[in-house]
Amino acid sequence: MSSVNKVSIEATCTTPFPVAPLAAGSAEGPSVLFVDQSGQLGGAELSLLPLVTMLATRREVLLLTDGPFRQRLESMDVTVHLTIDDRVARINKDAVHLSWLFALPGIVRQIQAIARHARRFDILFLNTQKALVLGALGKPLHRRKIVWHLRDIMSPDHFGPLQRLVVKWATRYAVDYIVANSHATAAALADLIKCDPSAVPVVYNGVDAGEFDQVDDQRTKEVRRLLNLADDTRLVGLFGRIAPWKGQHVAIDALAQIPGLHLVLVGSALFGEQAYEKSLREQAVRLGIEDRVHFAGFQDDMPQWMRAVDMVLHTSTVAEPFGRVIIEGMAAGRPVIAAAAGGVVEILQHHENGWLVSPGDATALAEAIEALYADPGLAQRLAAKGLINVKRDFSLNAYIAQMNKVIRGIEY
Repeated sequence: MSSVNKVSIEATCTTPFPVAPLAAGSAEGPSVLFVDQSGQLGGAELSLLPLVTMLATRREVLLLTDGPFRQRLESMDVTVHLTIDDRVARINKDAVHLSWLFALPGIVRQIQAIARHARRFDILFLNTQKALVLGALGKPLHRRKIVWHLRDIMSPDHFGPLQRLVVKWATRYAVDYIVANSHATAAALADLIKCDPSAVPVVYNGVDAGEFDQVDDQRTKEVRRLLNLADDTRLVGLFGRIAPWKGQHVAIDALAQIPGLHLVLVGSALFGEQAYEKSLREQAVRLGIEDRVHFAGFQDDMPQWMRAVDMVLHTSTVAEPFGRVIIEGMAAGRPVIAAAAGGVVEILQHHENGWLVSPGDATALAEAIEALYADPGLAQRLAAKGLINVKRDFSLNAYIAQMNKVIRGIEY
């Protein structure tokens, strides 16, 4: 067996998962089918994108919904297949009890479609949780090695008993290799499947800091002009999908406590969360700050938008599995204020390379923002140390190299 050991299917597992050496076989490495449930450009997709495009082997992508992720992949000469069922797409962790029975025919079709495509490859790489379930259920049909990139904290705070039971079954009986995106996600899965956390390898997501270095002052001024703001307007940014657990409402409450400050929300509501976005707009009106809250929607040029703000905020109300937006903010050379839970505390150290606050505490968030505006020297020191850390610990090259070793080290 390769030195990347598969997760044990016994009651406990204690064998560690070191990064694998190159396996015997094709010099190009195993062929890989990547499966992702979303066609949108969320954190999981943005992390998968460079891996797919830079992997030196035959690879294709299968998406369960369509969207800009497909377009981005195809623009980079990656072959993409679609297998779409609207009822399956509407299943989420909140509605799974009501939705899965109605979606059963579509679930069966997608299991079969994934298996049909997987049989042409050596490895099935499942990038999201829905992809995990469908790919695992189809293993008797495709009989391929399954790699699951774990990107969720599988705790009762995040998922119900049924979802956790399904993941436990899939991990125990179908998944051959697991890679977690943080020690927080690894620990939660280990607790679920009664496994030593050290048995689950962790590969942190990476970013290309060079993309942020290329953004000049002219491009950042363009953003402020789009928002009808002067160059010296105090502006903080919150980046990512608009969803209740991402805590945009916390940032708006904090904004109301700081006269003159503006907030830009960069991201869209996905997966039926448009009602939450509407509530945010209503919240801003209710607080009398609607002219200081800017809804920018999805933006494809994250470096430009992050470099245009004075600070990057992270306001998740529950533990974040990793926090890609945090390392992006560090790469942008901006001080980051983040909610201290989950994978976030593996990235930021308070008053060292960022500022940590309690999740959901709008007053603490407001105090942190005001403190950094009051002490520009401290803000600059945090940003500078963050930039050093992201280049050292969360580089894109390191992420690709480690994931490449995992994939090429799998016995197939």
